[in-house]
Amino acid sequence: MRNFYKAGRSVTYGLTGAVATSNTQASQAALSILKSGGNAMDAAIAACAIQCVVDPMQTGIGGDCFALVAMGGGSEIEGLNGSGKAPMALTADYLLSNGMDKMDPTNIHSVTIPGAIDAWTRLHEKYGTMDFADILQPAIDYAENGFVVTQRTSVDWEGAVGKLLKNKAATDIYLNNGKPPAAGTVWRLPKLAATLKAIAKQGRAAFYEGDLAEQMADSLKAAGGLHEADDFAATGADFVTPIHSEYQGHRIHQIPPSGQGITALIMLNILKRFDLDGLDPNGAKRLHLEAEAARLAYLARNKYIADPTKADVPTEMLLSEEFAEHLCGYIEVGKAGDPTGADALERHRDTVYLSVVDKDRNAVSFINSLFQDFGSGIACPQTGVIFQNRGYGFVVDPDHPNCVAPGKRPMHTIIPGMVTKNGKAAISYGVMGGGYQPVGHAHVLTNIWDYGMDVQEAIDSPRAFYNAGILEVEEGIPANVRAELTAMGYQLADTTMPLGGAQFIAIDPETGVLSGGSESRKDGCAIAY
Repeated sequence: MRNFYKAGRSVTYGLTGAVATSNTQASQAALSILKSGGNAMDAAIAACAIQCVVDPMQTGIGGDCFALVAMGGGSEIEGLNGSGKAPMALTADYLLSNGMDKMDPTNIHSVTIPGAIDAWTRLHEKYGTMDFADILQPAIDYAENGFVVTQRTSVDWEGAVGKLLKNKAATDIYLNNGKPPAAGTVWRLPKLAATLKAIAKQGRAAFYEGDLAEQMADSLKAAGGLHEADDFAATGADFVTPIHSEYQGHRIHQIPPSGQGITALIMLNILKRFDLDGLDPNGAKRLHLEAEAARLAYLARNKYIADPTKADVPTEMLLSEEFAEHLCGYIEVGKAGDPTGADALERHRDTVYLSVVDKDRNAVSFINSLFQDFGSGIACPQTGVIFQNRGYGFVVDPDHPNCVAPGKRPMHTIIPGMVTKNGKAAISYGVMGGGYQPVGHAHVLTNIWDYGMDVQEAIDSPRAFYNAGILEVEEGIPANVRAELTAMGYQLADTTMPLGGAQFIAIDPETGVLSGGSESRKDGCAIAY
């Protein structure tokens, strides 16, 4: 094994259970649940609920949730698509007739119905062991009694002030006299606490039926939306059969479309046709091949991925070896390819991913998101819920499979990952960063399998993202490598923030040792015991 370790964060090791989240309080609460007899799903929901309070720009109960689950550490992976849908009254004709030929991330019509709470309750009903009210209690405590804003959270909060000021309810709930909280500030969300209490007591019905649903629908209509209480009542997450691909004896599992997980699999299908392990992991040729794989995989994503219940998505073709071989024909080694049509969505870093493995080796790969900072920036004044802007993932083109339509899910960027090998769950993992996520999946997995990095080294390794014809590079990419990439024809741009975070838990099949890694550029916290 090559040793890439540099003084910094170590891998966390354990034998009984492990948690990896992007927040210390969430990881601590999840660990406490595991130690008190709860299972991985109980811990995952509790951790996510906490982050919906203490990281309100990153995630929330007004967002969506996806999950992959390996019960008992086996290779039978189950998936859940907990993404919400467009309101039944929203059509492309309506948008076009009102002068909107593309989706606007801060427009009311970018708000799809939140799917997270429905997803949590369905996951809990199928896999959980603890009382749902007990699972939500730590999050309720933080919302009601207050939490201390971290340095990283304060930076993200400050960056969203302009959006929050456009909506009175969001201003009242998330700003103080028009200002965001500084690091070290105690912040309370009493209205959100009351909403969480209602959900803890009454479950899904509290959120999607009755007063809360009426209040949320009314607030959206007051902002010009076409949302109705019936749209909330009709919301339902779907258990789905994961899709997969193979890489170096491992099987990588992803949620099928409407999610973009297939993009990561297409990338890996391309990359396994090149001798990556003979390359410098931070060198120009490795980053070049990764960029070209991304360019082509995102082109396929943007052309084909949509809600499969509303459009024909050729999943089998996209995952085929023949398609990967065809795409490889458009890669000229040493030269940047034509970026035309290969645009990824704009940068969306506001998602939380977490992973939990318990003593019975139940493994949960869990992701929850508002999409952009504070989602749409539109909040419900009575419930404290801030709404996602997932509808920005639609296009407004009646001939495109991902065109906005009543009751349709948009192409979705959040993608939990799971790896199996020899009939057992081997890695529960995910990468945050919206459109970047498929690249992040491919980058970290190839760091482990091609370069022998441990999970923490793989996460911390410098990253690049080929996005809309620009190759964004993190500061860890050396100057000589940048020069080589420029000579290949790439237009480089420095990233002002990390491209994406990640959390990984790996399970050693021989010793049973759990190894956890978390994003060191943010507030990631992996704990094992």
